[in-house]
Amino acid sequence: MDKHFCSQFMFLGLLLTPFFPKLAPLHFTTLRPNATAREVAHENEVVALLKWKASLDVNSQSLLSSWDSNGSNPCNTWIGIRCNKAGRVGYVELSDFGLRGRLHDLDFSSLNHVVYLDMSNNSLYGTIPSNIGNLSKLYYLDLALNFLLGPIPPEIGLLTNVWDFSLDHNNITGSIPQQIGLLRKLVTFDLGFNYITGIIPSFIGNLTHLHFLALPNNGLSGCIPSTIFSNLTNLQYLYLYSNQLSGPIPGEVGMVRSLWDLELADNHLTGQIPASIGNLSNLIDLILRVNQLSGLIPEEIGKLHSMLDLELGANNLEGNIPSSIGNLGRLEYLSLYDNKFTGKILSSLKNCTRLYRIDLRSNEFSENISQNFGMYSNLNYIDLSDNSFYGELSVTWGHCRNLTGFKASNNNLSGKIPDEIGGASQLEVLDLSSNRLTGRIPQIFVKFISLLDLRLNNNKLSGDIPSTIGKLSKLLHLNLAENNLSGPIPPEIGECKELLDSNLSQNALNGKIPFQIGEMNSLETLDLSHNMLIGELPQQLGELKSFQIMNFSHNELSGSVPSSFSQCLSLVLVNISYNQLEGPLPNIAAFRKAPFDALRNNKDLCGDVAGLKACPRSGSNQVNKSSSKAKTMLIVFPTLGTMLFCVLLLFVALTRKSSKARTESGCDRNKDPFAIWSFDGKMVYKDIVKATEDFSAHYCIGVGGNASVFGAEMPNGQIVAVKKLHTQENIGLSSPEGFRNEILALTEIRHRNIVKLYGFCSHALHSFLVYEFLEGGSLLDRLSNDEKAMNLKWITRIRILTDVANALFYMHHDRSPPIIHRDISSKNVLLDSENVAHISDFGCARFLKPHSSNWTTFAGTYGYAAPELAYTMEVTEKCDVYSFGVLALEVIVGKHPSDLISILLSTPSSMPKPKSLDIMLKDVLDKRIPPPTLQEAEDVVLAAKLAIACVHTSPQFRPTMQQVSGHISRKKSASKSLSLVTLSELLYS
Repeated sequence: MDKHFCSQFMFLGLLLTPFFPKLAPLHFTTLRPNATAREVAHENEVVALLKWKASLDVNSQSLLSSWDSNGSNPCNTWIGIRCNKAGRVGYVELSDFGLRGRLHDLDFSSLNHVVYLDMSNNSLYGTIPSNIGNLSKLYYLDLALNFLLGPIPPEIGLLTNVWDFSLDHNNITGSIPQQIGLLRKLVTFDLGFNYITGIIPSFIGNLTHLHFLALPNNGLSGCIPSTIFSNLTNLQYLYLYSNQLSGPIPGEVGMVRSLWDLELADNHLTGQIPASIGNLSNLIDLILRVNQLSGLIPEEIGKLHSMLDLELGANNLEGNIPSSIGNLGRLEYLSLYDNKFTGKILSSLKNCTRLYRIDLRSNEFSENISQNFGMYSNLNYIDLSDNSFYGELSVTWGHCRNLTGFKASNNNLSGKIPDEIGGASQLEVLDLSSNRLTGRIPQIFVKFISLLDLRLNNNKLSGDIPSTIGKLSKLLHLNLAENNLSGPIPPEIGECKELLDSNLSQNALNGKIPFQIGEMNSLETLDLSHNMLIGELPQQLGELKSFQIMNFSHNELSGSVPSSFSQCLSLVLVNISYNQLEGPLPNIAAFRKAPFDALRNNKDLCGDVAGLKACPRSGSNQVNKSSSKAKTMLIVFPTLGTMLFCVLLLFVALTRKSSKARTESGCDRNKDPFAIWSFDGKMVYKDIVKATEDFSAHYCIGVGGNASVFGAEMPNGQIVAVKKLHTQENIGLSSPEGFRNEILALTEIRHRNIVKLYGFCSHALHSFLVYEFLEGGSLLDRLSNDEKAMNLKWITRIRILTDVANALFYMHHDRSPPIIHRDISSKNVLLDSENVAHISDFGCARFLKPHSSNWTTFAGTYGYAAPELAYTMEVTEKCDVYSFGVLALEVIVGKHPSDLISILLSTPSSMPKPKSLDIMLKDVLDKRIPPPTLQEAEDVVLAAKLAIACVHTSPQFRPTMQQVSGHISRKKSASKSLSLVTLSELLYS
């Protein structure tokens, strides 16, 4: 129904009201004959607002229930509306309302007295209407955190009184219109996190009142205009990071003496850091990381006495660090990683006693670490890896009581590990690998009760592995390989229940493999190769349900491989070569498809593997059975051969909305798998089987309880992910219902943050699904690996959470019926090459059908499933909300937040605040990456607050994904510094 017809219909209602009283509510549209011009204008405002309300979705209309047509005065009773002294609508304050609808349906031409318009953090979509230019009196405009798209209309230049202009976190495209240069009163201008392209126009320099200029996370290119620095002398915040800007940093940068925060990271800037930067005496944050800057750090850097955060990592900078850096007495964070710096630095930093994080990795620093390391009582994290530091570890390290991360791998450190290092009892990561350390592993390590990652590999350590290793109950990663360790593997290692991977290879360990290792239920990788281990393989090892990689080669192990390994379906790679093993191999893919080199040089192994002899038959009965089977197969195989050519391989056409090409993803929108692959299902089937060598373990990139995932390169070069369901003899598919669920769900939904299904094959021999291949792997893998986790900076992590929240918002609120995933976890969030997140694995998904039962059996991953599922099996959207909360906390703390969840779930918000929640948020953040900048800290605090709200014990008190999606995308000013925020404040706020 168009607007013209609507107005006619409402007018007709007025004429018929005496005969049809139910139409009386439409009286508000009557323009009274004797009304004054002011009254008419006021009534036009009411009509415009009510029409817009009617255009919103039903849920949104209920949120504006106070907006009615029964003669109520919007100035007094309408939520979000305030009037000026003349009785005209002057303030529209609808931020964070959860409204969904088109902004274009609001007639701004009837609201020309509005001075304050805030509709941020909603779900408004469509284009920005050109009649917004009628708001000539407007001084505050905030439409951030919505789904607005298209270009900024040129009529925006008519808002000449506006001083706060925010369109950040939308889907705005096009270039910055030149009419922006007419907004001479602008103080705040924020277009960040959109898809704006083109150059930064020089007329931005005409906005001389600007204090805050933010254009980050767009597609802007070209040089930074010098007029920004020469003209904007009042500027305090300049955010241009994460664009495609090139060229040098203008020398005029030193003219903006008011500047507090300068962030130009993640661009393609070249040239040297201008010496004039030393004039910025008020500068607190200088973020220039991930560019192509070259040359020396100017000596003038030492003049920035207010500096707290200096980030110059990932550039081409070189030479010695100027000694003047020691003048930065307030410095808390120093990041110089991945450059070509030489000479000394630690001696220059001795005066920077407030340092909190230091990242000097991947340079050419050469300095005696035992003589020049200062006293840093606040130090939380230091990374000296991949340099040429030398000398012995000083006892001074033990005075760093707040140290949680110490990395100094790949240097020339020597001597023993001092017992005094135990004073740093808060350590979570200790990496001293690839040095020349000698002596024993100190017993003092028992004090590191929070240790998650211990890497001492590739040194000259000797003696035995201390039994106190079992006290490291939180340990996830242990690497003691390539040393001179001797003696038996202590059975106490089995007490490390959380351990994911352990590498004890290339030592002189002897004795038997302790059966207690079979109690480490989280263990995924175990490498005991190149030792002197004897005895049989413990039967208990076959009970490791997460076991994926096993290397026991080059030992003196004997006996047979235990039959319990037949249940180890998660195993992908095995190597048992160069031992004294004998007997049959377990009948699982990891052994059947292992290369001969992984099995060679044993006593008498047998099995159906090339290079091994076949195992002997046992008895005539077996022979008869085999003969009977052979006859049967002679009949069945020709039939199967025919069926193989009739296999069902249904490809689902991937339609894409051309109008939102940039919004949906950064790749080519018009690329359709049907343009690459033939419709011939038999051919594609053959291509996949050939590309994976009949699903060889060599191509396996992931294993789950019901399926394995393989990478397959098609003949045209396209790489796809193939999820093959496990089959069990006499049972068939391990999860036929999950197979159907996944197909049904993924053929119904299309979203840039949901993995794309290309097709599937349902067949007795092979049942699999074909997906887009996502190079970045799973979020679980990225967070579990230190090196990979360090590449997930705070801005990336918040963006990942935003992606997941947007996908769940789409599934819960944009679909009819809604789709509940039921297994949101870090293993089911996949990342592409640009770290864009995609939800995967819809095997447990359910469509929520109204007016019908939504009860079911338990599904999901323990640790992520909502607590109410322990006593009720009713599926609701709030189950996904809870799982998202756990995921968000995991992204923030860097690991599964089981301890944190236990505290939160045992603390209802209605109870008095317990001391267990007097934990600083900064103390639970992932220490493997630098702490958040001032701007990032606001996002982290907000994400933590939302996560805690999502894991509320009562589903009705959890937010919806619509609310979460709206909030998490928008950074807001934090009322307190990150260093002052406690968990209790987040729970009780």
